Amino acid sequence: MTQVLCVGAAVLDFVFHLDTLPDRAEKYGTETAEVVGGGCAGNAAVAVARLGGHAVLGARLGCDAVGDIILGDLAQEGVDVAHVTRNPGAASSYSSVLIDKRGERQIVNFRGKGLVLETGWFAGLDGLAAVLADTRQVAAARDALALARSRDIPGVLDGEAPIDPALMALASHLAFSMQGLRSFYPQAPVADALADIARRYGAWACVTDGPSGVWFTTPDGVAHVPAFPVETIDTLAAGDIWHGAFTLALAERMGEPQAIRFANAAAALKCTTFGGRKGCPTRGAVLQYLAEN
Repeated sequence: MTQVLCVGAAVLDFVFHLDTLPDRAEKYGTETAEVVGGGCAGNAAVAVARLGGHAVLGARLGCDAVGDIILGDLAQEGVDVAHVTRNPGAASSYSSVLIDKRGERQIVNFRGKGLVLETGWFAGLDGLAAVLADTRQVAAARDALALARSRDIPGVLDGEAPIDPALMALASHLAFSMQGLRSFYPQAPVADALADIARRYGAWACVTDGPSGVWFTTPDGVAHVPAFPVETIDTLAAGDIWHGAFTLALAERMGEPQAIRFANAAAALKCTTFGGRKGCPTRGAVLQYLAEN
């Protein structure tokens, strides 16, 4: 199996469905809720595993009950968690997630306390085909992307703000959310912003924008791949699953346009199912969807 290192956040999400997101201090009730693992790197690693790759996770957890649940869920999904750092006395990260009837989400995240992510084991990974790092753990992301560069394999940065420019300088592929791109270019047209980033950092760059699709750089300018239209039930984890699928596709030596289409399909299918990353599709489901669309 193709091996991908995913480095960054792994959390526990308490997910509640409401018709509309709260706008005042009251009690709210729901008949639909899930407790599911989350976090950018954790979700991406699950996507890699479900899509047929070997996902190695670099994340940090406390030696607490929340950490036990996060780790157990990831292991059950087939993610390699042998190197996840457990910090005694630390508190693992968790989130309250509200999802409305349109599938949009509102998140309050406790980032954790006393957590340190060890990276010395990165160099011992053999057969690594790609690296994906989020922006939550800057030092660890820097080490992971530097490893990818030293081995001449794809190093993908999940560009969610705040973004340390030092990470952008190390990545071969900069995959921004629209929020991440706008943190650097609040008003510039998307094509101009991406072209400027590609020139400045010498990297391939793209921006994902949900149902509006993905814009990406090419030698001839900026191109666009549309999103697959679906009835959206839940967008939670869709972006993380997109990044996991995209990185796996690059690791399998797909070209960037093909990798984007593969990732778009995985993210679209996820959005049709409630429950965060529980809706992440399998490889077979994605390939069937692509064949039919």
